[in-house]
Amino acid sequence: MKAFVTGVGGQLGYDVVNELKKRGYTAIGSDILDETAADCEYIKLDITDAAAVEQTIAAVKPDVVIHCAAWTAVDAAEDEENQPKVKAINVDGTQNIANVCKKLDCKMIYIGASVLMDACREYGARFHQTSTDEVYGDLPLDSNAVFTEESLLKSSSPYSSSKASADLLVLAYQRTYGLPVTISRCSNNYGPYQFHEKLIPLMILNAIENKPLPVYGQGLNVRDWMYVEDHCKAIDMILHHGKIGEVYNIGGHNEMRNIDIVKMICREIGKSESLIELVDDRKGHDLRYAIDNSKIQTTLGWQPEVRFEDGIQRTIRWYLENRVWWETVQ
Repeated sequence: MKAFVTGVGGQLGYDVVNELKKRGYTAIGSDILDETAADCEYIKLDITDAAAVEQTIAAVKPDVVIHCAAWTAVDAAEDEENQPKVKAINVDGTQNIANVCKKLDCKMIYIGASVLMDACREYGARFHQTSTDEVYGDLPLDSNAVFTEESLLKSSSPYSSSKASADLLVLAYQRTYGLPVTISRCSNNYGPYQFHEKLIPLMILNAIENKPLPVYGQGLNVRDWMYVEDHCKAIDMILHHGKIGEVYNIGGHNEMRNIDIVKMICREIGKSESLIELVDDRKGHDLRYAIDNSKIQTTLGWQPEVRFEDGIQRTIRWYLENRVWWETVQ
């Protein structure tokens, strides 16, 4: 089976390619970058260019499109000058690719942006959207509540609002055009090849270079962390066994405070916690995320395999051994 994967310059797209190749797929990757580290045939592509999207996917003739391209820099999305780009990539880009997939009768898995979806509609293809738990908003720090697939969408940042918009657009395509869709909403990913603005790689790289480790507020915000390979396996499970029209939450069952993660990284690398620097909190900073995995576990048999303690050691080791990569992309 031939798969076309967008956003292979990012962590998830890179790992999706690896997972596909393990399972015998022929993977062809794309991104807006001039080149990437992904081990596959590569095509430079701007997903906001509808004509280029159609021309590229028509030439590749894939059996499935896995859309990982997205604007994921939450802080930068708060800047007004960036918000048109966020919408263009996370909403309009998705519709562009979906339209092409519909025309070409190929399946589609969405992990990012609206050019894609009209393509799926035109060609009668399957469309899977991989979204984020941030579309649910946040939970109190002092509660045991969790997000289920029935939780209301209450996004609290420009980034999460763009993702929620894309989710609603996907569901609207099913109702209006009969497009077969599935949606997954995942918790925070971590692992190799993650860009530097994310919490874990930023702390690892700063610690390696003895730079300050900036932590928002008091570092009490809680996130549920999932190793990226576990996420890729969940996507593959939904692709093959997910029920059309359903939403699946994907979480790691690793709720941790930001400050505790930073301290753990200091211990693992052998650096002093004196590097930690508390900084002004981010605007609209969500307090806590927590995912209920019950649905995907009981209906599809998926569950996370990598414990956070093991995953963070793998991740730190990878960054220590791949200095050339992260110095190049800085």
